This record gives sequence, C-alpha cells and structure tokens, in this order.
Amino acid sequence: MIPLTVLILTKNEALNLSHCLRSVVGWASAVFVLDSGSTDQTVSLAGAAGVPVFHRDFDNYAAQRNYALEALPITTEWILFLDADEYATDALKAVIESVSRQGGGHNGYFIPFKFIFMNRWIRHGGYYPTYILRLFRKSAVQRIDRDMDEQISVRGTTGYISEPFVHHDRKPVQFWYEKHARYTRFQVADLLKADHEKTLRWADATSQRDKKRWVKEQVWSRIPVLLRPLLYFGYRYVIQLGFLDGKAGFIFHFSHAFLYQFMIAAVYIDERDRLPITRP
Repeated sequence: MIPLTVLILTKNEALNLSHCLRSVVGWASAVFVLDSGSTDQTVSLAGAAGVPVFHRDFDNYAAQRNYALEALPITTEWILFLDADEYATDALKAVIESVSRQGGGHNGYFIPFKFIFMNRWIRHGGYYPTYILRLFRKSAVQRIDRDMDEQISVRGTTGYISEPFVHHDRKPVQFWYEKHARYTRFQVADLLKADHEKTLRWADATSQRDKKRWVKEQVWSRIPVLLRPLLYFGYRYVIQLGFLDGKAGFIFHFSHAFLYQFMIAAVYIDERDRLPITRP
C-alpha cells in the first residue's frame, strides 16, 4: 500500500461504488466514504469492502469536501479525491505512487479525466483533456470554494499528471438529467456571487482551471444570458469538433452545452430579478 488517503463522496451510488472501491482498496493505505443519506446499498457495499463510512447531510460539494478534510481521521500527507462514479486506472496509480513517495515535488497535481457517456468516451467538444486538481498534500490545502465545480486551492506549486482517471456513471441517463436539474441551483448561486466578486486577473490565471474561470468572469459574463447556451453549444459541437463523438456525443453536447446552460440562464434571470434593488 502507498501512504495515501482516498476520499469518496456518496449518495445512492450502489451502481457505481464497487467499481470505484475496487480501484483503490488495497492500494491506498486509507479509503473513506462520506455519505449524505443513501437509501440504497451504498453504505453496505462500502462496509463489505472494509471501508469506513461517515455521514454528513449535503449542502454543497465544497462544504462536503472541507468537512472530509477537517473531520475525518486522515493520517497521510497525500490525499486523492474521487467521486463514486470514478475510478483510478493502473497507469494513473503508478504515477500517483511515484508522486506520493517522493519527498519534494509539487503540493498538488491536476489530473485529466476520461468522461464516459452512454458507454462512449467523449473525446471532443473541448472535454478532453480537462484537468482537475484532485491529488494534493493535506498540509498545503488553503480552501475549497464554490458551491458547484468546487475548486481546491493549495499553497506552493502545482503540477500536471498526464494519465487520466475515468468518470463512468453506470446509472440510466435519466439520472444524469435529474442530477443536472439539481446542479442548476448551485451554478446559479455561483453566478450571482460572481456578479460581485470578479477578482481574478489574467496575470494570476496560471492553470487551465484559472484561465477558464477568467474567461467566464471577464468575457462570458458580458454576453447576453439567453444567448450563451446557443453560442456555447455551437462552439463545442462545431468548433471543438463535438460532432465527432457520434450519437452519444450529440446527446451529451446538446444536453450539457445547451439544455443545461439554458436551465441555468433561466433560473439565473429569475433569481436575479427577484433580488432587492440597491440604490446608492
């Protein structure tokens, strides 16, 4: 085993969790599940694999991950976050093992993910490679913020790992739509905050994640809200070659880049217009 703690957030992930656990149990020195009220076999599956399960009612992803870092009995320096519908490949584990055993190096690492939708790898539409900071030293964590698409910030330098983890949700596709309907309120909350907190400078945007955030705050936010879904879908499906992902790719890119973004836009407009008007 390597000196590493894997933290997994769950709620009703019985169809996915076993695949995730098989990839890390017996490899990482500690694996913990933080559950938020599963009513299926999620908790019993974790217990059968010998994985301790902790509970916290869900409010948002950043709060869940912050709680996991602060309250769970973590004794290792290195931590890897995985979702229940993700798993680590052997190639990725070999790289992580090398990183976690070396004394120097970076304090955090961005890892790309392979996104599987309707059993097809979505390779185009700007979706691969997308890098997420998932491996980091516990002592270097500064904060995890944003209600949705939460961002981990660490002190010191960060690096990149080229080997991906795999995101493969085995639930029927209807659950994807239900999940993103729930995600809408988190995205809207972040948009409303961003209206007043556009503080990131381009000079400070050193990672792929920060550059995307800068574009979203400084460029994308200036485009009329209801026009954004159409432009975003056209950009991803045509310019970024999303059409090469076939039938599953069309369903995904249209659903994620247009339908989901349109839901966010509609709810954002409604919430924004309900806010009290502040006068100077």
